[in-house]
Amino acid sequence: MSTKNININLKIWRQKNASSKGSMETYKLDNVSTASSFLEMLDQLNEQLINEKKEPVAFDHDCREGICGMCSLYINGRAHGPDTGITTCQLHMRMFNDGDTIYIEPWRSKAFPVIKDLVVDRSAFDRIQQAGGFVSVNTSGNTIDANSIPVPKDDADKAFEAAACIGCGACVATCKNGSAMLFVGAKVSQYALLPQGKVEATQRVLNMVRQMDEEGFGNCTNTGACEIECPKGISLENIARMNREYLKASLK
Repeated sequence: MSTKNININLKIWRQKNASSKGSMETYKLDNVSTASSFLEMLDQLNEQLINEKKEPVAFDHDCREGICGMCSLYINGRAHGPDTGITTCQLHMRMFNDGDTIYIEPWRSKAFPVIKDLVVDRSAFDRIQQAGGFVSVNTSGNTIDANSIPVPKDDADKAFEAAACIGCGACVATCKNGSAMLFVGAKVSQYALLPQGKVEATQRVLNMVRQMDEEGFGNCTNTGACEIECPKGISLENIARMNREYLKASLK
């Protein structure tokens, strides 16, 4: 694949902290290799800003391998940018052209307050997980062989697909309602389909949905944008499954 260098204009959201008023700032960045990743481009920008004695842009990142979801950015009006099935760190500059203007913003959600610049507080997801996204099966000492409990392959496959959710928050950021139901649906489905999760199924879904509401996330209206922008392709079927689980739990 041939590479070249391009010159780009960046419109980046800058915000000192959660209580400060933010604004879009403009930067010009030259000689950006199309072989570089989006985050490497931001590294290049920050190096330029530091050399100019200016404050670098704060953004989240960790593994840079599409696994952790920390790199979440809203790029040109799309969660994770102009590609599908990827996280921001997997986006490459070959998706852009010489002279392009790129708009970069943090996730926008009441439940994800801005910490600084492009970094948001996604601890609401952690609290939802802590409310019920676990099993209390004793996994130390006298463990049971996994193969001793028959699980239909279809259920196992769906559970693994739900477990692929990395909690990046793209579903929330892209939803017009700021809904977290795809995330919560995936976490509920991950256990609802397996025998290990049946014991606590009732309390799990009730607790997680209650925590989701307390965090200020909106409701789902089945627009489907969350599934489209999810880097792991989590299906809307998980929302339907969560609703069924919630209804069953509410009737008990």
